[in-house]
Amino acid sequence: MKMRSLAVLLPIILLAGCFVGKSYKAPENLINDSYYRTDKLPTDTLNIANFSWKELFTDNKLQQYIEQGLQNNLDIRNALQQINIANAYLQQGRALYYPSLAFGPSYTFQTNSLNTPLGQQNNGDRIWANLFGISANMSWEADIWQKLKSNNQVALANMLKTQSAHQVVKSNLVASIADTYYQLMALDEQKKITEQTIIYREQYLETTKALKDAGIVTAVAIKQSEALLLNSKGILINFDNSIKLLENYFCMLLSIPPQSIERNTLEQQSINTPLASGVPIQLLTNRPDVKAAEYNYMSAFYNTNVAKAAFYPSLTITASTGLQSVDFSKLFSVGSLFGTATGSLLQPITNKRQIKTQYEVAKANREIAFNNYKQTILTAAKDVSNALFSYDAQQKLIEIKQQEFMQYDTAVIYSQQLVKNGMGNYLDVITAMQNSLTAELSFVNAKYAKLSNIVQLYRALGGGWR
Repeated sequence: MKMRSLAVLLPIILLAGCFVGKSYKAPENLINDSYYRTDKLPTDTLNIANFSWKELFTDNKLQQYIEQGLQNNLDIRNALQQINIANAYLQQGRALYYPSLAFGPSYTFQTNSLNTPLGQQNNGDRIWANLFGISANMSWEADIWQKLKSNNQVALANMLKTQSAHQVVKSNLVASIADTYYQLMALDEQKKITEQTIIYREQYLETTKALKDAGIVTAVAIKQSEALLLNSKGILINFDNSIKLLENYFCMLLSIPPQSIERNTLEQQSINTPLASGVPIQLLTNRPDVKAAEYNYMSAFYNTNVAKAAFYPSLTITASTGLQSVDFSKLFSVGSLFGTATGSLLQPITNKRQIKTQYEVAKANREIAFNNYKQTILTAAKDVSNALFSYDAQQKLIEIKQQEFMQYDTAVIYSQQLVKNGMGNYLDVITAMQNSLTAELSFVNAKYAKLSNIVQLYRALGGGWR
C-alpha cells in the first residue's frame, strides 16, 4: 500500500516541479532604435565594431605596446583568475546532480558507564568493546523543484559574467593604451612647436633690441619681448613634465617600471578603417559591459528560482553499506555485512521566516539587476552617440583650427612689418604672437582629439568584440 502511494505521489511531485523553476528569457524590446538620436540612426552595418584593434590601430609601435599590455597587465591577470573561480563554481554546480559518496574504514573503542542500566547488567564489571568497520555512504537529493538546475544556471551566468568582465578590462586597456600613445605624440608635437617658438622669440628679442637702438620702439617693447620669451619657456617646462608623467602612466598600463617610451609622430597616424555614420542598435548587446549586466540579471533570475524552491519539500535518499565486526579477524566475513537505506520527504513549516525573507530579497535583487541592466544599455547608447557626434565635430574643428592658426601667423608677420616701419603698435605684435602659439597648440589638440574620438568609439561599441 505504501509503495502504491509513493508511486502515485512521485509523478505529482515531478509534474508540479515543472511549474516552479522558470526558464530565463532575455527581456524583449529592451534595446531598440529609440535609444538613439534620430539624426544618428544607422544606415548600414559596416562600422568600427566589426574590426579588431589590430585592424584599427595600425601604428607598429602601438601594436607592440598593446600586445605587451594584454600580456602583462595585472588587472587582466586578476580578471582571468576571476574566470577560474567562476569556472570552479560552475563545475561544482554541475556535480550537484550526482550522489555524494564517501568510503573509508572506522574504528570505535567503547566502554559504558557503570552507573547506567547497561553498565550494571554485568554485576558492575566494566566491559571493553572494539568495533571495526569499513563503510560506504551515499546521499542524493532529487531535483523535483529544479533547485539544483537553477543553482547550476546561477553558476553558469556568473561564469559568463566574468568572461564578459574580462573582455571589458581588455577593451578598456586597449583603448587606454591607444589614447595615451596618441596623447604622448600630441605632446611631442606641441613641445616641438614650443621649442621652435622659443628660438623664434629669442631671435625677435634681438630684433627688438635693434629697433630700440634705432629709436623705433621703446624699452617697454624689449621687456615685453623678454616676458613673451619667458612665457614660452614656462610652457615648455610644463610640456616636459606632462610627457614624463604620461609616460609613467603608460608604463603602468603595460605593468613595466617607469621609463621612456619610443613612439612615432602624430603626422604618421592614419585610420584606414571605414567608419559608418550610424551604428546598428543590436551591436549594443555585444558590448561586454552590457553582456555582463545581462548575465548578472540572469543570475538574479535563477537565484529567485532557488529561493522559491525552498518553500517546497525536498526528497533525499541516503544509503550506507559495509562491514562491521567487534573481532577484526571476522571483519571480512559475510556475517559482517550490513546495509541501510532511507528516503525522506521534508516540507518546511516554520523556520523563523527565513525562507520567505530569502525569497523577497531574491526578488528585490532581481529587480535591481534588471534596472542596472537597463541603465547599462542607456549608458552604452549615450557613449556611442557622444562618440559619433564628437568625431563629426572634431573633423570640422580641425579645419577651423588650421585656418585660425594660419590667420594668426599672418597677423604676426603683418604686425612686425608695421612696427619696423614705425606704423604699428608693438602690443599688436605681442598679442598676435601669443595668439599664434595658442592657435597652433590648439590645432595639435584637435588632431589628437580626432584620434581620441575614434578610440572612444571603439570602446563605446564594445572594443572589437568579434
